[in-house]
Amino acid sequence: MTPEDKSNALAAALILFGVGALFWVMPVIVRGLGTISPWLGGLAALLFILSFYIIFWLRGRYLARKRGH
Repeated sequence: MTPEDKSNALAAALILFGVGALFWVMPVIVRGLGTISPWLGGLAALLFILSFYIIFWLRGRYLARKRGH
């Protein structure tokens, strides 16, 4: 395993752990916002779900720019 592979694996593990922790508290946050407005709770849930994909998309863009593509 090359150092770059180790770095990528560590970054992916940290991102997955962070998003997992976010999803752990997500129901409490969404229910709290849902008492204010159901639309606000739904928007928060949507943002939580999209955050997982947005993080990996941004990381891919960063790595592509770093490699010069």
